[in-house]
Amino acid sequence: MEEQATPSIFIVSGGVGASGEQLIHTMLAQFPDDAVNVVTVGNIRQSEQIDEVLQKALLSDGLIVSTLVDSHLNNHLNREAARLNVASFDLMGPLIQWVSQKTGTEPLGQPGLYRKLHRVYYDRVAAIDFAMAHDDGKNPEDWPQAEAVIVGVSRVGKTPLSLYLAVLGWKVANYPLVPQLAIPSTLFSLEPHRVFGLTIDPHALVNFRLRRQRHIGAPGSSSYTDPVAVYEEIQDALKLFRQNGFTVINMTNKTIELGADEIIHHLSQSSGQTST
Repeated sequence: MEEQATPSIFIVSGGVGASGEQLIHTMLAQFPDDAVNVVTVGNIRQSEQIDEVLQKALLSDGLIVSTLVDSHLNNHLNREAARLNVASFDLMGPLIQWVSQKTGTEPLGQPGLYRKLHRVYYDRVAAIDFAMAHDDGKNPEDWPQAEAVIVGVSRVGKTPLSLYLAVLGWKVANYPLVPQLAIPSTLFSLEPHRVFGLTIDPHALVNFRLRRQRHIGAPGSSSYTDPVAVYEEIQDALKLFRQNGFTVINMTNKTIELGADEIIHHLSQSSGQTST
C-alpha cells in the first residue's frame, strides 16, 4: 500500500501569522502525532505572493488558512482559491464584514495592527525567550543582539537577575565564569558598557554555594566552597571586569530588584535615556 503524503496547511497573513498559528496549533493538539505540516507565510503585501502560496497548496493538495485584513488581497485569495479548487478558510473576512455592518464603520485594513498596539507585551515575551535561550552561556554568537550581558562566578545571581530584567523587557544574556575554562571571544568584542560583571562578598558566596550543595544533595567540593579558593575566584573575576572596562555590580546584601535598577540606570545613561 502506497504511503500517504503528509498534508500541509498554509497560513497566509499580512502580519507574522501569530493569530492563525495559534488557532491551527490549538486544533492540531487534538492530533498529537504531528500528522500535518504547518507553513506560515507572513508579511503578504502583493497578490503575486498569494499566487505563489496557492501554487504550493495546489501541488501538495494543501489547505489555505487566511488571516488577511487587506480586503483587496483577501478577495484575490478567495477568488483564486475557488478558481484553482484549492481548499481555503477565511478567518478574518466574514468577521470583519459582520463588525463593519453592525457598527457602520469601515475597517482600517492594516496588517499587524494588533501587534503594533501591543508592542510592549510582545517585546517582553521576546525578551524572556531571549533570556531563556541565552542563560548560562548558551548561544554566545547571539550576544551582540543583547542589550546587556551579565557575567559572574557561580551562584552570584546571574540567572535570576537576567530573568527579572527580561520581564521588564530587556534582552539579556548571561555567562558563568568557571576557573580554567576559556571565555568566548565574543564577550570581548561587545561594547563594554553593555557587559555587567557581578561580584559579591566571598563569605556570602560560600554560604550560597553550601546551601546549594545541600539542596541538590551534591557532594562537597573543596575548591567550590573553600573560602580561600572562592576569594581568589572573585578577585580573578574583578580583574577581568576592570581590565575590559565592564561595569561592576556588587550584589552583596542587594536584592534582585536593586541590582536590576542599577543595571537599567547604567544602560539608560549610556544610551542617553532617562531611567525610570
